[in-house]
Amino acid sequence: MTRLSRENFLITGFVCIFFGASLSVANLGPMAITVGLFGVVFFLIGMTMGRQAGLSPEAVANWRPDSETLPEAGRFMYRVDVTLDEPVRTTVLCGPCGTVQVLDGPRPNTYTCADCDLQLWDEEE
Repeated sequence: MTRLSRENFLITGFVCIFFGASLSVANLGPMAITVGLFGVVFFLIGMTMGRQAGLSPEAVANWRPDSETLPEAGRFMYRVDVTLDEPVRTTVLCGPCGTVQVLDGPRPNTYTCADCDLQLWDEEE
């Protein structure tokens, strides 16, 4: 079974309440009452659920993409991931050789893979 989230119940409840109110305006009373009551139930369930915690800060700080080679699409591919929160780290996945390197700080202006000596990008300022 998939994980049910609080936000899904709240959004579903709000949509059902709104749709029930729209049906009520259209003089479709029994259907409006059914949809509206289900919306209230969904909304109350969502309000009583606890907020699900995501990854811990340590897990986010230590995250790395899987080491894999990337297919060529007319030229070599690479993947760059930069964390938004402290500590700011950049991970670079070189597509041709599949090497993952972790750099401290934001994305550098130029980068050459340490294993295959392939220049992945060079941005002039």
